[in-house]
Amino acid sequence: MKNKITLKELAKLLNVSVSTVSKALNDSSEISPKTIERVKELAALHNYRPNPVAVNLKSSKSGTIGVVIPNISNNFFAKVLSGIEAQAQKEGLQVITYISNESLEREKQIADRLTSGFVDGVLIAISEATHRARNYDHIFGILEYEIPVVLYDRINIDVPVDKVGIDDEKSFAEATKLLISKGVKKIGLASGIHHLGVGKLRIKGYEGALTEGMESMIAASSRKQVLIDGIYDILVNKKVEAVLCTDFESAMRVYRMAYENEIRIPEDLKIIGFLPENVARFLTPSISYIEQFPEEVGKNAMQMLINRLNKKLLSDKNTEKIINTELVHLESTVF
Repeated sequence: MKNKITLKELAKLLNVSVSTVSKALNDSSEISPKTIERVKELAALHNYRPNPVAVNLKSSKSGTIGVVIPNISNNFFAKVLSGIEAQAQKEGLQVITYISNESLEREKQIADRLTSGFVDGVLIAISEATHRARNYDHIFGILEYEIPVVLYDRINIDVPVDKVGIDDEKSFAEATKLLISKGVKKIGLASGIHHLGVGKLRIKGYEGALTEGMESMIAASSRKQVLIDGIYDILVNKKVEAVLCTDFESAMRVYRMAYENEIRIPEDLKIIGFLPENVARFLTPSISYIEQFPEEVGKNAMQMLINRLNKKLLSDKNTEKIINTELVHLESTVF
């Protein structure tokens, strides 16, 4: 029997988001009792129930997993995919990979394809545009078909699914505390991803670790020239003694800015960044970096999805796994 109404249509009638409707139907504590009552009344009135495609998905498995990657040129995501593929092969599963190119619209298109019934589950790292818009209705759309979803890496979003990532806040808090313990008093931060959840958490870790009397000096922008100007300010004008870089681009711009202004690394400036090992080690001087173990993120995300598919996880509780990072000291943090 065909559904009389979908989640999306319910949301439109109530003038709320799909996520609000989904949470209300599941009695989420995040939704007010009044809203829950409104949603359930309308759902009952229209005889709402999950899409019937879900029944077919439950009874027949394709052995295929959909993986959505925001940026394939990013070395981190390439390694995450390698971990996903390795774990999938062990389990005899096939992987279909989609690239969102950091686009919300492309991500929505991919989500529509993933609900056609040919994948058993989905692994996804949310795009930059999705983060900016805070629009996750298409993820709830996948869940409406009862297709399990696991978020990886960019997990600091309000969607009730299983998640695998690293402790971004703790990583930068510990790096900041280490520099302080070595007597560094002027510590800056550079970021080209300050608008993303992971960027925000890294900045939060840095700011939270600064001791009384220390100034927060941040150069952050997704716009190239603004970021360059900000880095120039903290390096040349404010003369920071160390810089934490939240991403590859900001690390490279700090490195270049130091070279152009004859700021010696590590004598005048210490650098710690989130960048790949195969870049960090071959620079001269080499840059100390935070190892995120992307292959482990991928393997754990795939295993968590498999556990969900095999009903080894509690149906009414989402699971979150955090992979520990490691600060690798190279020449840029020689004291």
